[in-house]
Amino acid sequence: MAFVCAQCDQEEKRCECDRFCILCQGWDNVRLCNDGQYYCLNCREACDLQAQS
Repeated sequence: MAFVCAQCDQEEKRCECDRFCILCQGWDNVRLCNDGQYYCLNCREACDLQAQS
């Protein structure tokens, strides 16, 4: 099952929302996680979140 964006309900590859980390507001290496929010690599690692592979 693919992760979907909490705002537009689309998969990451189809999502056209602004992609920034919900925690730090960063724009680098941002990926969609299972809760429907985008996170940068540092925040994903700190919060033990997984982006879809």
